[in-house]
Amino acid sequence: MPTTEQTNPTQPVALIVGVTGMVGVALTEALNKPTALGGPWTVYGVSRRPLPTWFPSSLLNKHMILDTLNQQQTHEILSPLSSQITHVFWLALQVNESEQVNISLNSTMLSNVLNALTSSPTSKLSHVTLQTGTKQYLGPVFDPILSTQLVPRDPPFIEDYPRLPFPNFYYALEDILASYSNSLTYSVHRASLIIGASTRSFYNLLLTLAVYALVCKHQNYPFRYVGNKYSWEHFWDASDARVLAEQQIWASVTNKANNEAFNCTNGDVFTWKMIWRVLCDAFDIEFVPFDEKEEFDLVEFMKNKGEVWDKIVEENGLYKTKMEEIAYFNGIKLLQLEFQHVCSVNKSREFGFHGYANTLKSIPEWVQKLKQMKILP
Repeated sequence: MPTTEQTNPTQPVALIVGVTGMVGVALTEALNKPTALGGPWTVYGVSRRPLPTWFPSSLLNKHMILDTLNQQQTHEILSPLSSQITHVFWLALQVNESEQVNISLNSTMLSNVLNALTSSPTSKLSHVTLQTGTKQYLGPVFDPILSTQLVPRDPPFIEDYPRLPFPNFYYALEDILASYSNSLTYSVHRASLIIGASTRSFYNLLLTLAVYALVCKHQNYPFRYVGNKYSWEHFWDASDARVLAEQQIWASVTNKANNEAFNCTNGDVFTWKMIWRVLCDAFDIEFVPFDEKEEFDLVEFMKNKGEVWDKIVEENGLYKTKMEEIAYFNGIKLLQLEFQHVCSVNKSREFGFHGYANTLKSIPEWVQKLKQMKILP
């Protein structure tokens, strides 16, 4: 169990911003457990759209539809709650190819929410958790211009590595939080590839690969590996959404963790060859060994497969999704990188958090959960 030196003297009220994403779902469930540190919690959630039918809405005391880019709407909806909300769990994300646009959008959203919750003299806000990721150490990998200039930090990635000399919206969000350090505490949680269950997360690699696997199965195509020989054979890590939720709750009620950044991964490593076997077992498809002689472009392959996915959804009575909304095939370019994507989690352990997951076991568990949610057949 994680160790904590502090629990909130009054009953804490959590606001989860980005509640319908992978970690939002896991955090909603975790905060409702009788064993949740610092609890019992009252849990409020914010999302841009109404809750999907697969979301466990009974676990939220209040849900608000809110576009946090809209300053006036954010103030009108959140400022009346500023005398209640004690903790903000920031999971929200706006994604654009241009990193400068990312900085503008994401900074505006966080600033609007913090301003709305701290402008009143009766504000109760005491802690903000900020979820970011390994782009901290890689740089803006999806920016079409900047990505060609990047020199990532050496793995395993360590929290106190200096910032890279490139624009990065993670840096901008950390700086916003630091500017509030006179009135509240914060913690930063740097995730690796997140494994969880949602149709509303932009970077959902498991769901992206699941869609690809099911299309291959439906059309009798081989389920070919989508990365390069290096990632097939070398070490990577991942972050189970449940471990991320647990670490964020721990940091939010632990004095020692105040104003600190923590990597958060499952604590183990894997090769993509191992993951591919797990995925083949999970979807009952034949394992095809990687062949570097065969060129394969996943984006090109999936280009006209939207109708196949529509058919799979219809035939199995699934929650209505569009392939281009739930799968991010461009994200696969990460698996073309030629370095080991591994974070050190020593700092987190030294501070008293010992959460972990067995990645190879957690993938089938999340596939099962996606099936229960009627997102996958």
